[in-house]
Amino acid sequence: MDKYTNNKFCTAPMLDLSDDHCRFFWRLLSKRAMLYTEMVTTGAIIYGKKDYLAYNESENPLALQLGGCNPEDLAFCAKKAEKYNYQEINLNVGCPSDRVQNGGFGASLMAQPQLVADCIKAMKDAVSVPVSVKCRIGIDELDSYEYLTQFIGTVEQTGCDLFIIHARKAWLQGLSPRENRDIPPLKYETVYQVKKDFPNLNVVINGGIDSIEAAKEHLEHVDGVMLGRTVYDQPYILAEVDREIYGDQSAPLITRESVIDNIISYADRYVSQGGKLSNITRHILGLYFGCPGARTFRRILSQEAIHKGAGVECIERAFNAVKKAEVEYEEHERNYVSKSFI
Repeated sequence: MDKYTNNKFCTAPMLDLSDDHCRFFWRLLSKRAMLYTEMVTTGAIIYGKKDYLAYNESENPLALQLGGCNPEDLAFCAKKAEKYNYQEINLNVGCPSDRVQNGGFGASLMAQPQLVADCIKAMKDAVSVPVSVKCRIGIDELDSYEYLTQFIGTVEQTGCDLFIIHARKAWLQGLSPRENRDIPPLKYETVYQVKKDFPNLNVVINGGIDSIEAAKEHLEHVDGVMLGRTVYDQPYILAEVDREIYGDQSAPLITRESVIDNIISYADRYVSQGGKLSNITRHILGLYFGCPGARTFRRILSQEAIHKGAGVECIERAFNAVKKAEVEYEEHERNYVSKSFI
C-alpha cells in the first residue's frame, strides 16, 4: 500500500514526551520514519487558547493523534488539522488512563465498536488524508480474538484500512497507564493473525519492540512497526532506520556530533525567544546511550539545563564531556591491547 510507505517504521504518540521539540530532534536522525504527535484532545483544539496543531514543517511526515469520542467534534478537528498538512489523522483507542476514560475515549472506546466506526467515518468524510485507529488487542474481559476481529471488522466497513495495534490488552481498572505498558502479556501472534485474516488492511504492530533487528523480524509478518519508549530512551537507533528499514542505502550516516550541532542552533533560537532550555534538552538525554561519557552527558543536561537563564553552553559542556570520555576510553583500550601482548 504505497500511501502507507512511511508507516513501515513509526514513533509512538507519547503524552508529555513526543512534543514538537522531541519530534524536531527525532527528524534529525531519520527522514523517513512516520512521527506521531502526542495525543491532542478535541476539547483542547476547539476550546483551547493556544494553537495545539502548529508544528515545524521539518517534522513531516507527521501524523496527528486525536483523543475524543464525538464524531462531529472529531470531524471538525480533523478538517482543521488537514489544513496544517498533517499526513494522517489517528484516533486514540488505546490509552487506558483514568483521565482519558473519564472523557469517554481512549481504550474504553474498544467496548463501543460502532461508535468508533461512526467517529472514523465522520473524519474520513471530512478529510482526504488517511484516517487510522490505534487500539489494543482487547480490554478487561473483552479480550477474545473473536471480539478483536469484530471490532476491526466493524471499523473497517468505514473504509479505514490502517490499524496500529498494541499487542497487549488493557485493564481499565486496577492498573496504571505505566503498568498497562508492562504487565499484560505481549501477544504478537494475535496481531500477526489479524494481518492474515484482514490481508487488505495495513497493520502496524506496537508494544515492547526494543531494537531494529526486532523490528525487522516483525516486518516479516505485518506492514509496519511502532516504537515508543525504546526510541525515546535510545534515540540514536533512529539513525539506522532509513537504511535498515526503508532500504535507502543513499541515506547519509547521521553522526551524533552533527545532531548536537543542529540542536544547538535550534535551542539557541528557542532560548533567545524566551524558551526554557530544558524543554529541549530533556529529550536528548539518551543520545549517547551505551557510549563512553553517556552518564556525564545526562547529568550535565539534567542538572544545568533546568536553571533559569541556561543557554546552549550547557549542551556544549555536555558534548565536550562526552568527547573527553571517548578519548580516555580509546586510550584505555590501546593500553589494554598493548599490555596483553607483553
